[in-house]
Amino acid sequence: MTILGIDPGYDRLGYALVQKEVGTKEELLESGCLSSPKNETFPVRLATLGQAIEKILNKYPVDILAIENLFITKNQKTAMRVAEVRGMILFLAGKNQIPVTEFTPPQIKLAVTGYGLANKDQVTAMAKLLIKIPESIKYDDEFDAIVIALAGLTGIDKRKSLLSTL
Repeated sequence: MTILGIDPGYDRLGYALVQKEVGTKEELLESGCLSSPKNETFPVRLATLGQAIEKILNKYPVDILAIENLFITKNQKTAMRVAEVRGMILFLAGKNQIPVTEFTPPQIKLAVTGYGLANKDQVTAMAKLLIKIPESIKYDDEFDAIVIALAGLTGIDKRKSLLSTL
């Protein structure tokens, strides 16, 4: 199973592909940050990000897309832009018939650490126990996408175990 984790943004969009097969440890296939040209109009920036996501979807057989839900921010313009990026990503998931799992920040923390109010250091420590994370990560967006993908896997595992008890 391959999960594409997305930390949505329009300046920087974090993504991570995490794979987990039965009986194996989680493996980070690829992760990074996508950026859009700041000197372009928002539609061009959105298209740039969309084309980059499409390349990833064409490169890997993604089983589930895990994405962070939009949280309320003081800057409404930023919130609207991030919502539009999320819309584009959800469109691409629908277009490619990829199921989507959406998580709030506390749900991500709960899925990865077992505690929904975990701080950044606790999330980082647990994520590093679960999966090998390269030291070369420069931006929180990329790390957050890895954690979102891990939350996607945890959510799948919990649903499977619940279904097996029925």
